[in-house]
Amino acid sequence: MNFAQLEGCCVPGASVLDETRRVELAATFKALADPNRVAIVNRLAGEDELCVCRLVGELGLSQPTISHHLRLLREAGLVTARRKGTWAYYRLVPTTFASLARVLGGQFSRSPLRLEESAPV
Repeated sequence: MNFAQLEGCCVPGASVLDETRRVELAATFKALADPNRVAIVNRLAGEDELCVCRLVGELGLSQPTISHHLRLLREAGLVTARRKGTWAYYRLVPTTFASLARVLGGQFSRSPLRLEESAPV
């Protein structure tokens, strides 16, 4: 997905998106619209790179289930993988998350955000 031309699509005063951009953006959000995939992204956000074997142990899901979720995240351009022996190691694609943050009118940072620092809901 390429969101480079999108700036603040979901903020007051945003310009109207064409159909192609709406479909691309919706597909990315759809990839994030599952609690297990959010958990995976959350775990990857705290690490530079993470072995799929650790995700299986930490999330309590089977390896095929984890692989399915990671495939969907990879297809959406949210994560990337590299093989090392029999295991795959995953990491977030920072440019994709930076673009998504811009689309939503914010900024992406790799530094952890504590709950009390976040904006009120």
